[in-house]
Amino acid sequence: MELANGLTGWAFWLPLIWAVLIALAVFFYVCMDGFDLGIGILFPFMREKAERDVAVNSVAPVWDGNETWLVLGGGGLLAVFPLAYAVVLPALYMPLIIMLLALIFRGVAFEMRFRAENDGQQRWWDRSFSWGSMVAAFTQGIALGAFVQGIQVQGRAYAGGWWDWLTPFSILTGLALVIGYGLLGACWLLWKTEGALHRRAAGLAWTFAVGTVAAIVLVSAIMPFLQPAFAARWLSFPNLLYALPVPVLVAVFVWRFFHALSQDTGRGGMADVRPFLLALGLFALAYVGLGLSMWPMIVPPAFDIWQAAAPPASQGFLLVGAAVLIPIILAYTGYVYWLFRGKVTSETGYH
Repeated sequence: MELANGLTGWAFWLPLIWAVLIALAVFFYVCMDGFDLGIGILFPFMREKAERDVAVNSVAPVWDGNETWLVLGGGGLLAVFPLAYAVVLPALYMPLIIMLLALIFRGVAFEMRFRAENDGQQRWWDRSFSWGSMVAAFTQGIALGAFVQGIQVQGRAYAGGWWDWLTPFSILTGLALVIGYGLLGACWLLWKTEGALHRRAAGLAWTFAVGTVAAIVLVSAIMPFLQPAFAARWLSFPNLLYALPVPVLVAVFVWRFFHALSQDTGRGGMADVRPFLLALGLFALAYVGLGLSMWPMIVPPAFDIWQAAAPPASQGFLLVGAAVLIPIILAYTGYVYWLFRGKVTSETGYH
């Protein structure tokens, strides 16, 4: 049976399966590394050393494993969609290199702050941890904005300039992601801490939630005017009817989120975890909206997933490995989060 793009069978389905897997890997990275980057973003608001120590201890068992999904997403793009990798990387070299350097710098600071010999050294490493987190989040947002607004392609190669990634829209998406990660970090602390730090996290969650909602509205208002295909998805009938559930659900989640924040938290249970889950829901809906805008483009507006895909034999071979590897990653990640469940305090750590 003939399917889209004149392709049949596995030549159609394998790129579709891999596009979903890579999209999920990127989303898992944003969710999982987002809240521990958010911890660093919130560091300037934590005046006491004890609060910073508890905040870092809350992510210490999981932060390194969270970045597994970034490797899986980038490696999968190289192996399965080599044309997309060859075009996107030259377009985004600068923000991606800065992001990787910031993640390395942040990782070193994460470890070194525990080994500081005095308060002065620890303050330096705390600032480094915070700067690295902010820069990594900001450059991720810049890369996203540059990717979404379109990449100039000639033939099968990048044809733009060195600074094409730096635009007002990419700066906006960079700031939006910093604010969004700050929200995830605050909600994580609501879940994992108690006492004064929990109360501080509640206040920060309100502030960053307002900023996140404003960023979602502003970016969503600009998106349809970046590419004709985006406008067709969101501003024309009947496509508008298919896309309408996303903004409606965003409004519902925003209402539920602020309602959850207004409840009496700090006693454990679902009252503490609910804001974090609702914040993840907002990220998921924003991600779905992005997918609706771009589908099936993988290098907008030049290539779709089928045009950029590797040969079906290569995709099938890699899919066998992914079918083994991904369940192992999920099982290990779930076990670690379960093992270190519960509140974190300065005296007892995990319980």
